[in-house]
Amino acid sequence: MSRLRIALPPLTELARETTVAFARLDRAGRVTESGHSTLSALATGQKTSGVECYLHPLDSVLTVIDLPPLSGSRLKAAVICAAQGLMLGNSDQMHIAHSARDAQGHVQVGWLPKESLDRLTGLLSQMRLPLRGLYPAPFGLPVPVAGQISAGLLEEHWLLRHGLDHAVVQPCTEDRLDERLVSGGELCWIGHDGAADAQTLSAEQALSGVAPGWSLHAGLVRTASQASSWTSALVCCVLAVAVWTLGLNLYAAREAAQGQALKAGMSQRVKQAFPELPVILNPLQQARQQLAARQGGAGSDPGQRFTQLMQQAAEGMPFMAGSVQSLMFSGDKLQLQMLDETPQMPVDSTWQDSLKQVGLSVSRQERLWTLSPLAESTSAESDEAQGDDHE
Repeated sequence: MSRLRIALPPLTELARETTVAFARLDRAGRVTESGHSTLSALATGQKTSGVECYLHPLDSVLTVIDLPPLSGSRLKAAVICAAQGLMLGNSDQMHIAHSARDAQGHVQVGWLPKESLDRLTGLLSQMRLPLRGLYPAPFGLPVPVAGQISAGLLEEHWLLRHGLDHAVVQPCTEDRLDERLVSGGELCWIGHDGAADAQTLSAEQALSGVAPGWSLHAGLVRTASQASSWTSALVCCVLAVAVWTLGLNLYAAREAAQGQALKAGMSQRVKQAFPELPVILNPLQQARQQLAARQGGAGSDPGQRFTQLMQQAAEGMPFMAGSVQSLMFSGDKLQLQMLDETPQMPVDSTWQDSLKQVGLSVSRQERLWTLSPLAESTSAESDEAQGDDHE
């Protein structure tokens, strides 16, 4: 996949349909295509691994400062302090970038307005052109061999490249290049505007140079990566909270279902034990109230009590169906006289326990069965036991 290089016009004039000079480089760094095209055409054309932009000389400032050996963070702080002293405007509105310190102690420094940088990156992002590098204009020139300086002329600005990370932009106030900028080096001129005695290369090489080891958008890359890492962390936190909330809701739903099932079971049992209750709202409380009423015998309607005992006897002692000769209800007791031809049934603990669960006790004397409240039956049995003791 090729790399796309663009020589930008002044950023105030840049738009989607602005015509720009461009060059495409293969993986080996050789120019495979060059010319002029609009940004929109480049964005929709051949796919590229990224775009390298070279600023117009009017949009950035490039200089060199000398610094002692410093660590990364201290070097950055020293560069910012030195650059602030060279700026005419508000330094907070400028984006500053710098190269590494070379063996001679030189550090290349460049800056441009943050507003212009944001506008450029926003436009490229909208056009889906990933910004791979942003450099001052002279860094598009070829890296010169030892003893040479790559030079070019761009809209009344001299462009000089001394090495991989060292370049100079100088306004063109005279027809000839200032000898002090050349420093005795041999010029290698890019284009056809150079001196007659200078070595020249074609204008197609104006965007063929090796990119420097630093970029004017380096700080933006770090900021974006930091934001991306924070975004990933926040996404993970949101997912964790969502999973925890989902698990909590599932657990709460399961517990609620179990509670409803338990309440339904209790209501069913209370309904079976106390069929006279028309509606079961609070099974436990209503069961306690009914048991207290049965055991105390207070406030019971005799007709209702008779109906209850008859229903409980029919449900708990189904063998009596069609075998009752007579019955007698007195107080809270129901006595059932069985027919003479009815077989004697033993007192089975199974159905006796079912009657105890509804607060009733059953006893038998010959063919006479007696149903009574459990507390009363217990006291009667106790009285009989005491009478036996006195005898």
